[in-house]
Amino acid sequence: MSETASTPGEIAWADFEKVLIVAGTVTRVEPFPEARKPAWKVWADFGPYGEKKTSAQIAALYRAEDLLGRQIVGVINFPEKQIGPFRSQFLLTGFPTPEGVVVTTTERAVPNGTRLA
Repeated sequence: MSETASTPGEIAWADFEKVLIVAGTVTRVEPFPEARKPAWKVWADFGPYGEKKTSAQIAALYRAEDLLGRQIVGVINFPEKQIGPFRSQFLLTGFPTPEGVVVTTTERAVPNGTRLA
């Protein structure tokens, strides 16, 4: 790799603890034709935190049926964000690649709402 990734400054453990990164299970997926880039509307069950929805630009690599029932990892304590006509309530985490975003999942099932440690 010829490019060097820029390294952000260090953070304190207390900063990491502020970010609520939890496991959830995808319960519903709908097309989002109004999105600027190909995206899905995704709903996930985060256990004690309830069901939340988001817009995710993951349509390049995932069909709706690929996502339903899959356990994902989301950040659920960002403020809600208006994305066109849709209100996003969490950030679905993933890794950008030239082919599209690869969704972050759990290696084994954990209870919905389990926090990343």
